[in-house]
Amino acid sequence: MSGDISSAQAPLKLKRKDRFVTLREYVLWEAKHDEKYEYHNGKIVKMPYARGPHNEITINVVAALKNAVRPLKKKYRIFSGDQKIYLPEVNHGVYPDAVAVSEVPEYWDDDTLLLVNPLLVVEVLSRSTQKYDREGKFDLYKARPSFEEYILVRQDTCEVETRFREEPGLWRETVVTDPNGTVFLKSIGCVISMADIYEHIEFPKPAAKK
Repeated sequence: MSGDISSAQAPLKLKRKDRFVTLREYVLWEAKHDEKYEYHNGKIVKMPYARGPHNEITINVVAALKNAVRPLKKKYRIFSGDQKIYLPEVNHGVYPDAVAVSEVPEYWDDDTLLLVNPLLVVEVLSRSTQKYDREGKFDLYKARPSFEEYILVRQDTCEVETRFREEPGLWRETVVTDPNGTVFLKSIGCVISMADIYEHIEFPKPAAKK
């Protein structure tokens, strides 16, 4: 599966912000910018900056996933939040915080920019994006047949939610809040510990009662 959207060409200049932008135009346009932008069916949307705790939790999750899948007989590939996912069913290009694929990654394009076979996706919830991650973004991911499991990690408290696709249209949710507990990743068949996910993370202290 591939497309001709090489980023080696000169980036395009988008003169009208309100016009429909093609996927190729988006890829070329983003290549000349330092920030990350998502592609929402013809619209380019800037992603908010991530703060320290968010970035640290993301790295923790990627490290925990890589360690968890390494001894498994079946091979899985783990990617960080710099890997774009393209969802052709809804024509969206989005950035996860972490993603796992089974065996071999598949790409929409020849430049390996747009991953199209996510199996498991992790999103670390921020105040500005948690509604989008919990609802809108989840609906986008569900359109991909390869997508089986969604992991939502809160950064303001010790809580990890998993959503596993048991059959088409049926998702089973599990929430783990025990700091000494583990999170079972059914799509991969392994566990990662809450201690590893939240290593070095200090949660905000509740405000003192007056």
